[in-house]
Amino acid sequence: MRIAIYAFDDVTMFHLAAPLMVFGEVQRLGLASDWETTLWSDSPGSIRTSEGYVLGDVVGPDVTTTADIVIVPSWHTSLPRLGDTVGHAVREAHSRGAVIVGLCLGAFAVADAGLLEGRSVVTHWAALADLAERSDGSTVDPSVLYIDHGDVVTSAGTVSSIDACLHLVRKHLGAAAATRVARQLVIAPHREGGQAQYIERPLGEPAADTTIADVQEWILGHLDAEMSIDRLADHARMSRRSFVRHFARSTGATPARWVLERRLDESRRLLETTDWSIDAVASACGFGSPVTFRQRFAVSFSTTPSEYRRHFTSRDRAHLPA
Repeated sequence: MRIAIYAFDDVTMFHLAAPLMVFGEVQRLGLASDWETTLWSDSPGSIRTSEGYVLGDVVGPDVTTTADIVIVPSWHTSLPRLGDTVGHAVREAHSRGAVIVGLCLGAFAVADAGLLEGRSVVTHWAALADLAERSDGSTVDPSVLYIDHGDVVTSAGTVSSIDACLHLVRKHLGAAAATRVARQLVIAPHREGGQAQYIERPLGEPAADTTIADVQEWILGHLDAEMSIDRLADHARMSRRSFVRHFARSTGATPARWVLERRLDESRRLLETTDWSIDAVASACGFGSPVTFRQRFAVSFSTTPSEYRRHFTSRDRAHLPA
């Protein structure tokens, strides 16, 4: 996987570091030997970051002609229009089949390249109105951390850049690999929405409410058990109404939705890292029947459990501990 990251004068170190850190961890953990990242700019040489550091050995735009993923990790805070050199490189790479990624304000460059017409897009919350005006014909969605259209990805601000990069790891190497990278970086793993247009949100840290955090921990250790609201409320020693209110306030989701997401997360891990039958995976993850499991899986990931497993069985499972 050849990844070309655009570097420009006044880019922040953080925005450059986000993709370099995530994709570099893939190599350091031995999850894929053919992943490599390269910094490029309008011309070869060096760039000066907003913090005043000079980065040398930056290559020219020719690297995008062989890149599988081209990333614009941010954009100038004055939001200038995309220049001809970078615009040509981005459009040519896209037409050749490369995935174009606009992280944070980098979504403006992707919009200027004409790749978001009729599509949903996200960027830093403070620039949503500017992007809506700039990308006429696109729908700006402020409710997601990032959006993947398959050939074009955009992310919300700053830390969401890491979320989007982790998503790309998961998309190409599987959920278990992405979880290993997230654990190594001491950040939260992610869950993904429909695969037709990936819209993902973070799993998040344990709830600050210790009672709810205890319930979450119990759920994760008993995913095969019956999980009615009443049972969870009893475990929390709360009334049903109080428990639902506290859970939603702490996690941003209903108990039923949170449980379903964790069961689906675990099902993907088992599909990737074990040879268990679909029936066994369904049972271990608490789905009432294999039919229910297949239906839930298809709705969430736009594919069947069997197809999902087939997609990842070619991966080297030695690196993906069960």
